[in-house]
Amino acid sequence: MLYDEGGAGTPILLLHGLMGSARTWGDHLDWLRGHGHVYTFDAAGHGRPAPAELTTEAFVTDLTAATASIAEPMVVIGHSMGGLHGWVFAAQHPERVRGLVVEDIAPDFKGRTAAGWAAMIEAWPQPFPDADAVLDYFGPVAGRYFLNSFEHGPDGYRLHGSVATFRDISEEWGTRDFWTEWQAVRTPSLLLEGEYTITPPGQMREMAALNPNATHTLIRAAGHLVHDDQPDRYRAEVETFLRAILA
Repeated sequence: MLYDEGGAGTPILLLHGLMGSARTWGDHLDWLRGHGHVYTFDAAGHGRPAPAELTTEAFVTDLTAATASIAEPMVVIGHSMGGLHGWVFAAQHPERVRGLVVEDIAPDFKGRTAAGWAAMIEAWPQPFPDADAVLDYFGPVAGRYFLNSFEHGPDGYRLHGSVATFRDISEEWGTRDFWTEWQAVRTPSLLLEGEYTITPPGQMREMAALNPNATHTLIRAAGHLVHDDQPDRYRAEVETFLRAILA
């Protein structure tokens, strides 16, 4: 579940989003190794068993145990669900986090439901017979994301986890907020929001306003997959942040 991707220096832990995997970060490993010792991580329920209770705290407990061997304080970089897990981890274990990057996720989705979204996923024509079929169905950006996440077997590509699990992870976010956890974060933080975000309007800016250690940046022409949609701009922002906190 925890993969040593090489490099030297400060540990950099990469956390993927919902329905993603450690392989999500493949295009960014080379330049990240120039800043530290890089690790990727497969969240519970993503190619391995999910926690008994699908709460954010249960996923963070799993993350905490999986990274216990990393003794030095880490820079935690998370996309979407990984960003949420990253800041809850930072709030619970401030001594283990040196810096935090949160990509396109906000604290309060109360009232939203994943039921329609889950039904759409259930209707996907799985297995996809080959990589071209995945790219044709999802497009070049989301298609690459899923190619780096799906299980690849003899019959083609399919989801690497249960739709019910993915749905229930998302459903929890519609029942509560995470403002308290965010305000407990004391580490320097970079908040990256796509112009075509999935987050409720204004919340990521409010996160920066409430936390004096945080900076918010809007990435133009980017959707939810900022690191795949605008990789050069993503790299520039993250490298600037890393140079500042690792100087």
